[in-house]
Amino acid sequence: MALKLDQKETIVEEVNEVAGSALSAVLADYRGLTVQEMTELRAKARESNVYLKVVRNTLARKAVDGTSFECLKEALVGPTILAFSQDEPGSAARLLRDYVKEFEQLEVKALSIGGNLLSADELEKVAKLPTKDEAIATLMAVMQAPIGKLIRTFNEVPGKLVRTLAAIRELKGSQ
Repeated sequence: MALKLDQKETIVEEVNEVAGSALSAVLADYRGLTVQEMTELRAKARESNVYLKVVRNTLARKAVDGTSFECLKEALVGPTILAFSQDEPGSAARLLRDYVKEFEQLEVKALSIGGNLLSADELEKVAKLPTKDEAIATLMAVMQAPIGKLIRTFNEVPGKLVRTLAAIRELKGSQ
């Protein structure tokens, strides 16, 4: 069924709006997936707050104009599914990495973060990016380490004095 001009404009506007606020994007070839598998992928994407859309390549090229994902235009060949991460840069990559393990028909074509085009080989690196909560926890641990070490050092001085006095007491008690 052919799309009318106003429907095409709506799709382009919607994808452009999402791409404008997204942190990263992943393009994948979905040939060979069944309708049930695509439905499952879409459900997982909603849970992960990943915008997932099958868009014609000509419309996708227009939609990424003026965004940091213009570098993906060359990769828009053949049947393509767009996945945009909304909250965390690695969420779309994690979703598709897990799904590629499950269904080998899904093939990642390209990734983009911050206007940089990455090859499909770098999917694993992007997927391993920490979530916001993990990054905050790591930062807090790094910030607390010097304070904890300082406190342990301050506690060591009186502890050493007590151990020295105990050793002297034992020594005098044994004589």
